[in-house]
Amino acid sequence: MQLVVARIGRAHGIKGEVTVEVRTDEPELRLAPGAVLATDPASAGPLTIETGRVHSGRLLLRFEGVRDRNAAEALRNTLLIADVDPDELPEEEDEYYDHQLIDLDVVTADGTPVGRITEIAHLPTQDLFVVERADGSEVYVPFVAEIVTGIDLEEQRAVIDPPPGLIDDRAEIASSREGEEKA
Repeated sequence: MQLVVARIGRAHGIKGEVTVEVRTDEPELRLAPGAVLATDPASAGPLTIETGRVHSGRLLLRFEGVRDRNAAEALRNTLLIADVDPDELPEEEDEYYDHQLIDLDVVTADGTPVGRITEIAHLPTQDLFVVERADGSEVYVPFVAEIVTGIDLEEQRAVIDPPPGLIDDRAEIASSREGEEKA
């Protein structure tokens, strides 16, 4: 199985280093010197990490064969993809790889179906489940303990306890407001 672990940013300095936007909880494992990563677009790789270091809070990588700023800048916005054993599990008990969560059925605590996870959006502040509903619409569910109360990989479902308005249909909200106004 392949997972996107980083996106290459701009060149740093003149010796071929690049900044990277890390998209893995295990950068020390996935982005270590010697790691060979596939790329998207595929024409940019595969790339082998030669060195890595943190500078001013950002991870900088240098790849074998990339020796100057122009070559580094040509890699900008390239996705770095690692091969991961599908049976491999994260070290922490409450952590999951994206591939484990994609296609899980999402239900509320009382068992009401909400939809199916089609994507995990990794935002700077938190991760979101992109949930496709039966009607084809999407709802975004923050992947936080207060809302996602359980993940059951064997049952292939995520249980959520959404706050009011998170998954309610607009029509339901409008009709409940109309009922309030009449009362």
